[in-house]
Amino acid sequence: MYQNLQECINDLEKHGHLIRIREEVDPYLEMAAIHLKVYEAGGPALLFENVKGSNYQAVSNLFGTMERSKFIFRQTWQSAENVVALRNDPMSALKHPLAHARTALAASKALPLKKSRLPAGFEEITISDLPLIQHWPDDGGAFITLPQVYSEDPDKPGIMNANLGMYRVQLTGNEYELDQEVGLHYQIHRGIGVHQTKANQKGEPLKVSIFVGGPPAHTLSAVMPLPEGLSEMTFAGLLSGRRFRYSYVDGYCISHDADFVITGEIHPGDTKPEGPFGDHLGYYSLIHDFPVMKVHKVYAKQGAIWPFTVVGRPPQEDTSFGALIHELTGDAVKQEIPGVKEVHAVDAAGVHPLLFAIGSERYTPYQKVKQPAELLTIANRILGTGQLSLAKYLFITAEQDKPLNTHKEEEFLTYLLERIDLHRDIHFQTNTTIDTLDYSGTGLNTGSKVVIAAYGDKKRELCQEVPELFKGLQTFQNPRLVMPGVVALEGPSFTSYERAQEEFRAFSETITQNGELPSCPMIVVCDDSEFISKNINNFVWVTFTRSNPSHDMYGVNSFYENKHWGCDNMIIDVRTKPHHAPPLIPDPTVEANIRRLFEKGGSLEDVRLP
Repeated sequence: MYQNLQECINDLEKHGHLIRIREEVDPYLEMAAIHLKVYEAGGPALLFENVKGSNYQAVSNLFGTMERSKFIFRQTWQSAENVVALRNDPMSALKHPLAHARTALAASKALPLKKSRLPAGFEEITISDLPLIQHWPDDGGAFITLPQVYSEDPDKPGIMNANLGMYRVQLTGNEYELDQEVGLHYQIHRGIGVHQTKANQKGEPLKVSIFVGGPPAHTLSAVMPLPEGLSEMTFAGLLSGRRFRYSYVDGYCISHDADFVITGEIHPGDTKPEGPFGDHLGYYSLIHDFPVMKVHKVYAKQGAIWPFTVVGRPPQEDTSFGALIHELTGDAVKQEIPGVKEVHAVDAAGVHPLLFAIGSERYTPYQKVKQPAELLTIANRILGTGQLSLAKYLFITAEQDKPLNTHKEEEFLTYLLERIDLHRDIHFQTNTTIDTLDYSGTGLNTGSKVVIAAYGDKKRELCQEVPELFKGLQTFQNPRLVMPGVVALEGPSFTSYERAQEEFRAFSETITQNGELPSCPMIVVCDDSEFISKNINNFVWVTFTRSNPSHDMYGVNSFYENKHWGCDNMIIDVRTKPHHAPPLIPDPTVEANIRRLFEKGGSLEDVRLP
């Protein structure tokens, strides 16, 4: 396997998975725009040989397709999969010790290897020397998008208790002193937060090392949710087929395999404004105070290459990360939550906002189940587990007469909507935590959740076209069928929640006066019904990134009974609100400028754009 990033690039190029871009390209918006076009086309990895303003080359789209990702890890994937499976189910090793002996040996050989000094070929540079890539027009500056951020537990120092995570790093802009400070954005449920809390309690700065590049296995290790007791550095060695080599310089851990290393300290209470940044929900995450890292030293190895990705409305390259993680750890949630068959964080909705799950109903096998029971227990476990706890919407059901697949989104939702009892099956959690990057809630990290748990016999036939009742309405117009049982309507621009409540009260009265609509359990009120109904990806993206369940869900004939809310038809208001973050829109001038690369004679003339 690869000892460094250069070997990976050579291998990809040899097998037709990489194109070199020889033209000079501007790191301000152009490199990101090129990457987005090539990713959308399902194209190859890109090596930018001539980055304006920097002496270093840059590479992107390494993980742009699952085929290429699996190709990169083709020699070590199975052993890594075996080790993760063994960690998830340690009892299997006791039951079948001989079968797992080789797996345990592979893990032991992947233990990190400590060296005595900085490796030859490393030179000290500055932040200004790096490819300072700005991805979106309104970004606050240049960011590292594939960092491996290393920190150690102040109470238990050493590499085996360290954390390696991928937290974005802002290099320029805002109030950061160039070459002296960088911004470190990490969200809740992150290992580095535990380390910083302990350092703060001791009144000490937290030493941090940021590794960029190295074998692709190191990058993937920084985003892996690993089983307890399996360190990211051990997993990096396992997946790369080579032990993670490191040493300490000035008290900072230095990865010998990384292309670049930035070292520095985070001091207690020291924050600065970070952002905006075009993020994975398809919007800008806005400016907020996050820890500032005082830069100690920056290193680059000889011939270093800067890897990057571009984050935006999904699917993007980080979609492959999610797919790889699912393949390696797919059964982990089953081990952790009894009764779960499948949990799918829907990528097209930005991952965190929307979960589809399949559970089981085993509480009373001697009776015909009349309503969800075990499903609600499972739902609470899901929303209390790691990153899954950041979800806003959880749709959960159980199989009955045929198998279900949560990755077939329309089919799954159809099955659930056919069975939902809208008077009983909607369960809210208010004033709770949501994803830091989600601005649909009531504040940073703050919003609500809803569990929609449906089970039992089919209750309705879903409408296959727009019901006549929706045609000719005054306030809500241009009805479009999104999928069976779901209709989108355009509403007037959102002004306030007080006004919205009046609008939906009047809408409910109109529907009631004209008869019931059991065939349409979900109504979506939006700004553009044609866009939202164009495909399932548009529907889930707009609906579940632009709504806060407690504030934006309404109902026809809604009621409260013993503090439980129900309705005849659920309405989700997904119109843009004043507090929402703006969506990501490419710069048209940049889009025109990069066409030169795709024209005859350009480096990317063979890439067929959609």
